Amino acid sequence: MKLTGADIIARTLVEQGVTDVFGYPGGQVINIYDALYREPRLNHILTAHEQGAAHAADGYSRATGKVGVCIATSGPGATNLVTGIATAMMDSIPMVAITGNVPCSLIGKDSFQEIDITGITLPITKHNYFVNDVTKLADVIREAFRIARSGRPGPVLVDVPKDVQIASCEWEEQPIPEKFPLPLATDAQIAKAAELLNAAKRPYIYIGGGAAGLGLGSAIVELAERIDAYIGCTFMGLSAVNDDCDRFLGMQGMHGHYASSMAQKDADLILAVGVRFSDRATGKVSAYAKGTKIVQLDPDFSEINKNVQVDVGIVADVKDSFTRIAALATAQKHPEWQEAVGRLREREAQFEREQREQAGERLVPRRVFDIINARKLPATVIATDVGQHQMWTAQYVKFDRPRRFVSSGGLGTMGFGLGAAIGAQVATKDPVVLVTGDGSFGMNLNELATAVTYKIPMVIVLMNNGVLGMVRQWQTLFFGSRYSNTVLERKTDFVKLAEAFGAVGMRATTPAEFEDAFCKALAVQGPVVIDTYIGKDEFVLPMLPPGGSIEDLITKVREKGAGENEQ
Repeated sequence: MKLTGADIIARTLVEQGVTDVFGYPGGQVINIYDALYREPRLNHILTAHEQGAAHAADGYSRATGKVGVCIATSGPGATNLVTGIATAMMDSIPMVAITGNVPCSLIGKDSFQEIDITGITLPITKHNYFVNDVTKLADVIREAFRIARSGRPGPVLVDVPKDVQIASCEWEEQPIPEKFPLPLATDAQIAKAAELLNAAKRPYIYIGGGAAGLGLGSAIVELAERIDAYIGCTFMGLSAVNDDCDRFLGMQGMHGHYASSMAQKDADLILAVGVRFSDRATGKVSAYAKGTKIVQLDPDFSEINKNVQVDVGIVADVKDSFTRIAALATAQKHPEWQEAVGRLREREAQFEREQREQAGERLVPRRVFDIINARKLPATVIATDVGQHQMWTAQYVKFDRPRRFVSSGGLGTMGFGLGAAIGAQVATKDPVVLVTGDGSFGMNLNELATAVTYKIPMVIVLMNNGVLGMVRQWQTLFFGSRYSNTVLERKTDFVKLAEAFGAVGMRATTPAEFEDAFCKALAVQGPVVIDTYIGKDEFVLPMLPPGGSIEDLITKVREKGAGENEQ
């Protein structure tokens, strides 16, 4: 059948299994939006800003594994997607961004709202396209989806000039192509990895976003139980393994759980599955895992030996490699390892008891998350912005299912949470709790209008301490308590703000008030903002100091401005 380029875009999106798209119309995509109007199989969510659309597409993907889709017009519309595209790229999230551009005859002439968006996004996409031929448009979109899903996932941008949207050509529906195949590890590589695993006396399985994206959680737990290993994860690996698993020690790294970070330090072998050994996870690289054998499984060759030198690096299909290594692993018992980890867990529990005693009856972060854990459903998606509240969420929330954690890891994008939470709820239809801070929420709170318009059932726990908490924590610990531009001194009434948008606003200053507000909020069929007051001097601990190694882990603060190292 003969279709315009705009109709080809709509039909090909449907062909690729897309049901929901996020975006904002404009002059150079008006033809695409006309096609969307005439395509009932596509549900379009109009966001308040293009950045919100990109984050929504990202959150949609994180919660499902599907390719998220966002659309924006040329010029500022396209550039407003950039932060969202970069966020997806850093965390390996499959996403396709479609932008309009001025007609081909006006390219390079500084036309109204012209921008070289392919040039801008070249470093932050897996691939991008400028389509100047309508006959190639459908195949480009198909390939964009295939690239986004294949290997190490990531975002792809397709820029379509307006004259290509108007032009016509023949179009036929095609089956969805398989992902590009990854190489398989050699038998020798698998045998070497299994040999190291079987020789280990203190094995530690370290999982990241790659393992989470492949759904390897149950297989990882099974292997850990067989070889008497413990499991730790990166920030991006959260929710891959249920928190009630006895083998799971939680997140490790700069703000990780004490037992998880210390167990990794003491391990004699680390099996790293889909992790990239970022600076937040390793601390001082020269001191990281000294004397420890490391086996790394990753689909991206650039990640092997990039940050940490490994003993066996396997660049191949991670699921296949892990399955074959696990098949060669022999049953083991390591009572001394169990005792050592038990002591680490008891020390971590002691830190927690001390924190609770010091908190008394105040509304402190741990109490907030105790209530959230007790009241949320297993299917609830937990989304966050970026800052102290994000790390408290990673430390304290108990996850019962995979893909229930939606947060910006690598780029650390303040303002990510609200758009991403909307996308996750549209994708899953499950309840969503967004944990944010007054600093992050202020970045993109305009998306509250989107949540209200589409009646998104969402509880927004706004941890309001009146400061930029994470930066202020660093200023307290390492900059002599010189609070340069981190005390907000804003007069915003977030309850009235929520009501002005058409949402429900509540306020909580005590644990009882928060529990009452949270329970009421869960019953509302729409967004609720709970303005939750916490102290400005609440810290995220443990904390790895900048340039430090795991031996320098800060677990308590004796007094303002003084850190105490606990080893």
